Formats: sequence, C-alpha cells, structure tokens
Amino acid sequence: MRVGFIGLGAMGAPMAHNLHKAGLLAAVYNRTMSRAMVFASEHEGLRVAAMHDDLASCTVVVLCVSADADVLKMVDGLAPHLTEGSVVVDCSTVAAETAREAARRLGERGIGFVDAPVSGGTEGATKGTLSVMVGADEAHLATVMPVLQAMGSRIVHMGPVGAGQATKAANQIAVAGVDQAVSESLAFAKAHGLDLDKVIEALAGGAAGSWFLENRGPNMRDMKFPLGFKVTLHAKDLEICRRMAADFDVKLPLVEMTLLHYSRLVGQGFGEEDVSSLFRLKNAMFKATGD
Repeated sequence: MRVGFIGLGAMGAPMAHNLHKAGLLAAVYNRTMSRAMVFASEHEGLRVAAMHDDLASCTVVVLCVSADADVLKMVDGLAPHLTEGSVVVDCSTVAAETAREAARRLGERGIGFVDAPVSGGTEGATKGTLSVMVGADEAHLATVMPVLQAMGSRIVHMGPVGAGQATKAANQIAVAGVDQAVSESLAFAKAHGLDLDKVIEALAGGAAGSWFLENRGPNMRDMKFPLGFKVTLHAKDLEICRRMAADFDVKLPLVEMTLLHYSRLVGQGFGEEDVSSLFRLKNAMFKATGD
C-alpha cells in the first residue's frame, strides 16, 4: 500500500508522521510547498508532490484540509489521476452533504471515498490515539483500515458516506458544551477564591470529570492557551452544525451561544488560540461583576 497525504497542518503533520512510522507513507502534498519540503526532509524516503498528478501512484490518499470547498477542490484535482480502485480518505471536518458529493465525483471514475473525521486534538494526532468516525462502504473501509489504525486507536464505522461527518458534527456540539461548562465552572471557582488545582482534582473524580477538565483546566488556571484545537476552526465546524440543524428548522442554543462567544474572542485577537481560551470571557465576566 502506497499512501499519499494532503494537508500538513497542526493535525495533518503528526498524522502523516504516524503513517510514515507505520511504513505506509509514500508522498506528501501541501499548498504551502515549503512546509511539505521541511516535512520530507525530516522523514526519510518521502517524495514531495508538487501537483495532484504526482500522487497518481498512491493507492490511498488522505486529506486533512480546512473547509468544504478545499475538500472538493482536492477531490477534483485527484480524480483524473488516481487509478480505478484507489481510495480517498477525508479526515477533514466538513458537512455530510459535502462528503456525499465528494464520493459521487470520485465514484464516477471508480475511485472510492471514505469520510473519516477525527477527534482528539493535536495530542491524539501526535500519539496516534485519535477517535475516527467513519462513513464508508465495507469494502472501502477494509482497504483503508491499516491507514486508519496508524492514526487512531478507536475506529467506529457509523454507516455509509456522510455518516462519519454527521457524527463529527454531533461531537463538535458536545465539545462546545464541555468547553462552555468547564470554562464557566472554573471562572466561578476562581471568583470564589478557590485553589483551581484542587478544584480540578476534586471535580475530575466525580460526575463533572472529563478529558477537557483535566487537560485544559490547567491552561485556564495559568491563563495560557497553547494550541490544541483552534477557536477559528471550531467556529467553522459549529457553522456546519448550524447549517445541518437548519435543515430541520432547528436552532441549537448551545451552538448559537458558542459561536457568539468565539466571535468575541476573534474580535479580541484570540482566534488562533485553543478553544479553552473561552475562559478569558468567563473570567472577565466575573471581574466585571466585581467592578
């Protein structure tokens, strides 16, 4: 199996690294060519693809890009060059309808498509412990399973193409809820003069315990928010959730509130920080009350 990888961002680079470590990665492509060149220089035996046709020899191509339009652009670029029977695996977060459209375009040329969005942040990408939510037919999933296993530790087949992205949308709504709850809880605790280390320890052992509390709570305590999952990217994902909910004439209060708060963070210049920087707004709310 020869695997190509497109998109060497904060998530994509460590995912591609794990594919290389597993002996699967043959070539990388990135719109910023210098990033691909640096990555290849650090990974022996890799070829840098300058154009989509440079990935023609790959039997599997993994995408990890930012937006729906990017996925469809990459699919259209790859389609004329990949051979019949090859498979494109999309680990981006896009709308379920975008995944189905990508599958349709590739299917016309006998190329398979697997939507496989991931969760677990940069930590999970680095450790190869991502949770992968898969939409695919059984045959295509069987073909790419070694690729998914090199990047993730929990791989769940949700159904046909589109089901993976619908699951990821549900995941992003839940992430918004946890972000809101933990940041608000710790701001409340701080306003009451509590030791946040002890608060995190106490809450982590009970019903309020969560990965986010234990791994992002210390960042809130320190008012430092190193990148795990960028505010602007989660906002983009929640816009997808908003559109998918609108198909049912529904507005999701949690999504709407979080998008409003993220827009404020972006306006204050914090859009490139981790989503745990929502604590900035919660903390400021209590300070304003104290004033």
